[in-house]
Amino acid sequence: MKLGFVTAILAELSLEEVVGFAKGEGFECVEVMCWPVGKAERRYAGVTHIDAVGFGAGEAGRVKEVCMKAGVSISGLGYYPNPLCPDAAEAEVYVGHIRKVIETAALLGVNQMNTFVGRDWGKSVEGNWGRFKAVWGPLVRFAEDRGVRIGIENCPMFFTNDEWPGGKNLAVSPAIWRRMFGEIPSENFGLNYDPSHLVWQRMDWCKPLKEFAGRIFHVHAKDVKIEREKLDEVGILANPLQYHSPRIPGRGEIDWGVFLGELKRVGYDGAVCIEVEDRDFEGTLALRKEAIRRAGAVLRPFVK
Repeated sequence: MKLGFVTAILAELSLEEVVGFAKGEGFECVEVMCWPVGKAERRYAGVTHIDAVGFGAGEAGRVKEVCMKAGVSISGLGYYPNPLCPDAAEAEVYVGHIRKVIETAALLGVNQMNTFVGRDWGKSVEGNWGRFKAVWGPLVRFAEDRGVRIGIENCPMFFTNDEWPGGKNLAVSPAIWRRMFGEIPSENFGLNYDPSHLVWQRMDWCKPLKEFAGRIFHVHAKDVKIEREKLDEVGILANPLQYHSPRIPGRGEIDWGVFLGELKRVGYDGAVCIEVEDRDFEGTLALRKEAIRRAGAVLRPFVK
């Protein structure tokens, strides 16, 4: 396995600076954010370390040179919108940029892009299924034709009141993953597995690894702290941020030795990328860098 981090937390740095930091701290890879240039629609979004719009062979050559000089690889390209949102015109913009990121991954020889399935948060899983098939069947074929794998992160995207009640990402549980991969059985369609989202949904964060071993294309290392007293007050039907907080590895509920050991046992040898969404480390760039360092120190003994 290779240890890296998600570049979203270093938004103000250039790709060269991000890769230089990774090299200096002993990380082997980075997941590079590829949002369209412009205003972020939410926290940790809107970060553009590679602009997929108009990306061609020349740009690909420059990115490859930056990474080669540093000895740091790109584990995948990340773009996490809601391509099943109820506004059809808005959804089409997201789908179009997903295609651009897939093309960019192919040009770079990275051959991995990570995203969300999306969801109309006002409808049930069943109510979303027709659009899931209509949108994702063609997208997966588009990726297949270019030799690119798509890793779907399992984040429910229910953290703010405008995401109530269903959240903005359908792919939240083993039951839904099983149905997704039954519907679209392509070998290029898999998971960007983040155990923290299973923790706060009160699910076993290791059990799915064996069944879905062949579908785990990429891994996010993020931890989570359950506030038990708050959970007892509001219950699991409350907005999840009322009873849990994202944390860096080592500051939450996950036993990373157990998790990474199980990943090894099921044959995973890909990237494990630290994702920083810990508010205790958001105040300054120096603190965010320190969060990556601390998380790396926790994980590194179990990755090697």
